[in-house]
Amino acid sequence: MVAHTQLQEKLGMWGLVVLLGLISSSRVRSEPQVPCYFIFGDSLVDNGNNNNIASLARADYQPYGIDFPGGPSGRFTNGLTTVDVISQLLGFEDLIPPYAGANGDQLLTGVNFASAAAGIREETGQQLGGRISFSGQLQNYQSAVQQMVSILGDEDSAANYLSKCIFTVGMGSNDYLNNYFMPAFYSSSRQYTPEQYSDVLINQYSDQLRTLYNYGARKVALIGVGQVGCSPNELAQRSPNGVSCVENINAAIQIFNQKLIALVDQFNALPGAHFTYINGYGIFEDILRNPEANGMKVTNRGCCGVGRNNGQVTCLPFQTPCENRAEYLFWDAFHPTEAANILVGKRSYSAQLSSDAYPMDLRHLAQV
Repeated sequence: MVAHTQLQEKLGMWGLVVLLGLISSSRVRSEPQVPCYFIFGDSLVDNGNNNNIASLARADYQPYGIDFPGGPSGRFTNGLTTVDVISQLLGFEDLIPPYAGANGDQLLTGVNFASAAAGIREETGQQLGGRISFSGQLQNYQSAVQQMVSILGDEDSAANYLSKCIFTVGMGSNDYLNNYFMPAFYSSSRQYTPEQYSDVLINQYSDQLRTLYNYGARKVALIGVGQVGCSPNELAQRSPNGVSCVENINAAIQIFNQKLIALVDQFNALPGAHFTYINGYGIFEDILRNPEANGMKVTNRGCCGVGRNNGQVTCLPFQTPCENRAEYLFWDAFHPTEAANILVGKRSYSAQLSSDAYPMDLRHLAQV
């Protein structure tokens, strides 16, 4: 009897120790700054939605993911993408999963709808095969919202929940790279001047973003198109010396980005809307201007690839990449390395320069 009582006391004390340990660990693991994070975009942020699509735009093979836990995941880089970095900075314990295969519970913390080769325009990227255009991503989001309504009980509860979440949307790169500046496949450059084309894109983008707003998105960051004219692929094809960026491509993109800033102002006139612009172009330009200060030594060629600047194609299956990956700006012909993604992700979350975000960075967007 005495032994039994002592055992109970010991078990009781052990239970208390376990309970205190659980309380302590739960305190250490703070809640994320927002309840959920939804991601829309292209191969810069795709994390596996294209893995089971009949497409050339896939990265579910080595050496992609060489520095990512678990290896190739469908991310078009050696490790983390910018949105992986952002999700960590927002305080999410796990990386945001791809929509393909996500379960209902995961929807409550957010999913990634991005698809490599996707564009604002429906035909963009079609020469690469299957992809989920921005319109298709929005359809998937609408389906996800309907599931969330079922989980949370009613539309008002879902709307209130979604209004607190962060949304990042990075579209437009492929509308230039895999459309306007690919005249062999697309007629858009013969139909429109760069100014006219930017208007066509912005008008369609505006309609699409209105759908996002109508389905509950209130805290939305629009990621500007980066310096496509400085990618190893464009340097290989169009740069006379393989170093100088292709100015006519960058100039066209800057026209689009300027109109994107104006779009932010338009959306912020809507009830409850908090839209912001992340200056991906400017952040990348600053890194290119000061590569050594950012730990970069090679800015004009891919860490893996083929041909001039390693820019002819993406990484070949099982190709051996460069060893000093942290010193490369580009992983392959088009996509940044994890090291570059960390720099961009950090500056998107917490602006280093006043020009990095307008009117606010993601850290402040999470707080409004």
